[in-house]
Amino acid sequence: MEHVTRIVIIGGGPGGYEAALVASRLGAEVVLVEREGVGGASVLTDCVPSKTLIATADVMSSFEAAEELGIRIGGVSVGGSCVSGVNLEKVNRRVKNLASAQSVDIAESLSKAGVQIVKGRGRLTPDRQVEVDLPDGTVVVHHADVILLATGVRPREVPEAMPDGERILNWKQVYNLKELPPELIVVGSGVTGAEFAGAYQALGSAVTLVSSRDRVLPGEDADAAEVLESVFRRRGMRVLSRSRAASAVRDGDRVIVTLEDGRTVEGSHVLMAVGSLPNTEGLGLEEAGVELTKSGHIEVDRVSRTSAPGVYAAGDVTGVLLLASVAAMQGRIAMYHALGEAVWPINLKRVSSNIFTSPEVATVGQTNVNAHHDSPGFNEYKLALDSNPRAKMLGFKDGFVKLFSRKGSDTIVGGVIVAPRASELIHPITMAVDLHLTVDQVASVFTVYPSLSGSVAEAARRLHADVKDED
Repeated sequence: MEHVTRIVIIGGGPGGYEAALVASRLGAEVVLVEREGVGGASVLTDCVPSKTLIATADVMSSFEAAEELGIRIGGVSVGGSCVSGVNLEKVNRRVKNLASAQSVDIAESLSKAGVQIVKGRGRLTPDRQVEVDLPDGTVVVHHADVILLATGVRPREVPEAMPDGERILNWKQVYNLKELPPELIVVGSGVTGAEFAGAYQALGSAVTLVSSRDRVLPGEDADAAEVLESVFRRRGMRVLSRSRAASAVRDGDRVIVTLEDGRTVEGSHVLMAVGSLPNTEGLGLEEAGVELTKSGHIEVDRVSRTSAPGVYAAGDVTGVLLLASVAAMQGRIAMYHALGEAVWPINLKRVSSNIFTSPEVATVGQTNVNAHHDSPGFNEYKLALDSNPRAKMLGFKDGFVKLFSRKGSDTIVGGVIVAPRASELIHPITMAVDLHLTVDQVASVFTVYPSLSGSVAEAARRLHADVKDED
């Protein structure tokens, strides 16, 4: 009798459900254990909800160029209703409905693929099986040949600023707000903090962004961060650099944030965006021989194996790169490897990412920020977006396209785009990095005129000219 591999996956986010689909299609018997809802935090409380909220804010941001384009906004009917503000309760209801619908769609896809979905809290046993606490209080054990851990992360909490879900919030709680915060303090200027600060400012809140570093987006391209911070300030955001928050307390319907230097910032609400922690507690990892990194994440290799035989891990809980696309790829790679399929180990130099601010910040490959110290030198060129004819027509002024090539071979190794819809514009650069295209090859490709993507080819032509001048 032919052996059927039994796979149990703990966690139903992108790493878990993508792995389940792959494993099922390859003939494995798959059980997916999820305690909250299929799709995980990415679909229910993180990526899908936040980007839906940001999409609404993006509509509001687009009105910034209205006067230059000759459009009157105040009192004028746009799409049948007067543009004067937002109904946050309605916005958040739409956000939750879309997230729930996406979760249902994923669950249906899994069921059609033959995946058994079990609602409950899973953990490893010392002999590397999976024990599940069901909602009714009973416990069941699922025997497995292969286990995948994809339990994600949760918001990091500061004891002196504990969220109450009303005035002091984390990024999972903001979708319960029924009214727009008049004065929102955002603590943390990383990706999450910058995205929410920009979104709520566009929706109409008076936003103060508290940054412990010398600029917003400290882990990103410095030129990109400079552009975004300049836009934030121009639109009226108060940005407090080198200002670490020590505490946040309620005072009636107000919130007071005290900084480490003794200054205070007062507002109606505060959003704590100070990072995340891996969900590794209560999983029985130590007893099963699964090693953790110093940061508490599950340690994995490039094919998603942990230190325990037959146990893999994928997604944010591994701390590799906190991106849904990376989680999904890790999950797929884990299943290909576990089931004996040909597999390419994950290559982070080919990963593209995007920060959904206005303008967006998209990055791929090697840049000045993430290049290894032993990498060969780069050639680089930055082309301002306001030189693009399509950008001029649309009233876009802020942003640029930056390309990086390897000295000697002129191969494109990375790029940064700051622009509206940079998430779409980064794709040709991602292909160039993935396919090892040269500057000349990218420069010689036809682009639509006029188009924002034309700036990618133009930046390549300028980079080519700069390299020739150096020679």
